[in-house]
Amino acid sequence: MSTVVWVDGELVGQSQRALSAVDHGVTVGDGAFETCTLVGGTVFALTRHLRRLDRSLRGLGLTPATDLEARVRQGIEAVLARAGDIDGRLRLTVTSGIGPLGSGRGQARETVVVAAAASTMRPQSWSVRSPWVRNERSAVAGLKTTSYAENVVALADAVARGGDEALLANTVGALCEGTGSNVVVERAGQLLTPALETGCLAGITRELLLEWGAEDGLPVREAEPGELPFSVLDDVTAGRAHLALTSSGRNVQPVTSLDGVAVEAGPLTMAARALFERRMRERTDP
Repeated sequence: MSTVVWVDGELVGQSQRALSAVDHGVTVGDGAFETCTLVGGTVFALTRHLRRLDRSLRGLGLTPATDLEARVRQGIEAVLARAGDIDGRLRLTVTSGIGPLGSGRGQARETVVVAAAASTMRPQSWSVRSPWVRNERSAVAGLKTTSYAENVVALADAVARGGDEALLANTVGALCEGTGSNVVVERAGQLLTPALETGCLAGITRELLLEWGAEDGLPVREAEPGELPFSVLDDVTAGRAHLALTSSGRNVQPVTSLDGVAVEAGPLTMAARALFERRMRERTDP
């Protein structure tokens, strides 16, 4: 199935030129987005995704998602009616709309885009340490913006080295996140994920894993300052720790290769994956 696309009230072909050439989302990446999991044509955790979209838009100084929710939901309804009961992904994008060629914003109405496509989740990841870092003091740290060039370059480098995700430290050498995922380290009988202060995105899957893990008695928590340096990945390649990624495109995904070294999935990681996949089918909008 091709991607189903809706732009500001109209379903369009995936190759149709439906945005202005001077839309600020195109010229300077001025916007925010969410990628949601589709389970049988139902958007998983939509309320949480809309809440995070609102945080990102407010952080950018754009119209909050709460003021755009009717338009966003109209697009979701139209796209899902066309896409059917698929498993896959749904992407919500809001840009600041038509603007000048420079960085300054105009006064245009926001552009809202909704798109959906069928996809499957891979059971494991082959990750690579990135030579670049995440700036935890950036003006957009923790926001899910359409200014994604850093992630594109880092991921392309990882793919060129045989990986499917790049893992990033922050500027002070702490383990931070992947280009499109959060990271979880299994070590000493615990699952640890970097704290948001490292500059990582507040992932929806990460958030739910922390909540559901606490409900189920799974030992998963945020790491304390200094507890997960980037060098902890040496413990993974040495077999002293295990690694997993979390995101809407991965759920809880064990890493089975790091920098070309085969590594094992940890038992707690596999328990977390089973827990997450069970709960997400029980609670579609937790």
